[in-house]
Amino acid sequence: MDDVRTNAEGLQEFLGADLKTVEKGIRRIVRAHDLQSKALTKAAGLTAAQLVLLKGIAELGEVTTTALSAHADISPATVVTILDNLEERDLIERYRSAHDRRIVHTRLTSSGLAKANAAPEPLGSAFIDRFAALPAHERKALVAMFTKAADLLLPVQVTVKKGGVDP
Repeated sequence: MDDVRTNAEGLQEFLGADLKTVEKGIRRIVRAHDLQSKALTKAAGLTAAQLVLLKGIAELGEVTTTALSAHADISPATVVTILDNLEERDLIERYRSAHDRRIVHTRLTSSGLAKANAAPEPLGSAFIDRFAALPAHERKALVAMFTKAADLLLPVQVTVKKGGVDP
């Protein structure tokens, strides 16, 4: 019985050390992202989120808020707030669909297109250069790990069903 308890305690210590290392790594990534975002704001006059949406509109063309939200992985409410700001700056324009007045489309203005084309990449050229220099298998592994880490960090979706709750 003592062996089981010792093994369990050892596992907890090992897991605790791993979790501390992961947490520190995430803090370093968040810090690096904050620094890059500040540099981006200084260089382009846009926040990282504004630039992501501007480039998303450039990629997708005339797009709905819902589609843009899914593309950028930003909540629809946040997208609307950012679009309000971009519209005030005359970088985008929104208009109602001719077929369904409930649907609102967004498109870039000429100044928005120029800004999107001239703006640096949100992650920065230094990251892009270092990432591109990695062997293809390492890039692929990093993409998979970042995706997995993001999935692990997202809160658990709880659904209520008849007779109980499913996590």
